[in-house]
Amino acid sequence: MNGFQYDKWTRVPTVDHPHKKNGAYIYNGVSGAVQNWATMEKPATWFAEGESASSSVVKQRIAKSNQASNDAKERAAEKAGWIMKQCKNATHPYLASKGFPDLEANVWDKDGEKLLVVPMKIGFKLVGLQIINEQGEKKFLYGQQSKGATFCMNAKGVPMFCEGYATGLSIREMMKASNIKYSIHVCFSASNMKLIAGYFPNGVIVADNDNSGVGQSTALSTGKPYWISPTVGEDFNDYHQRVGSFRASQSLKKIVMPHVTM
Repeated sequence: MNGFQYDKWTRVPTVDHPHKKNGAYIYNGVSGAVQNWATMEKPATWFAEGESASSSVVKQRIAKSNQASNDAKERAAEKAGWIMKQCKNATHPYLASKGFPDLEANVWDKDGEKLLVVPMKIGFKLVGLQIINEQGEKKFLYGQQSKGATFCMNAKGVPMFCEGYATGLSIREMMKASNIKYSIHVCFSASNMKLIAGYFPNGVIVADNDNSGVGQSTALSTGKPYWISPTVGEDFNDYHQRVGSFRASQSLKKIVMPHVTM
């Protein structure tokens, strides 16, 4: 199998996101697991015939894998801190393509390649990064903890939950235009968005209207009010760029205003 790594999580594309690596699997000879980060909150596990989670061999291998995973998370967190120290505030082609040509953000010059860096935190702890190149390709640091991690903007108003960084930037611009205080949580995947939203008693989901329907189904599963584009294939940033700031702000405001504390 191309790219197979024994007893290590391997990231792969999924049917619903064939151009991203939202899926992952691991296999150690007696057990294995798969997970679609966009749709699954936890991995689905497989055991070889005659084995189970309670067998001594499986327990040993799970313990070894867990230790390796924890070690990888620590290394990723350390690397994230190192990369953040190399970053400078600058404009970036990806931001320009998303309608923010003048916005400055964390940019890492890696051997002449300009990479946009989005810090991912759990609480106040930096646990990883989303790194975006000039073509818009995204990746996370190997081994980092992504579950439960977010990038938060402002944190002084209505909780808003979304998947992508560019979507979060469009939400922020629309909330500023409507003069509404906000707390935007960029969650990086639908399953993580559901997890994070569950920590809050209120708030609004800004869902992606993806072809798979995952965005809408995830929004519905949170029980919270949500905004979604009427056009399949669009997220809020796409909608913002297509209809302009006034219409986008009015559309979002209709969903948000009933939940604003006056």
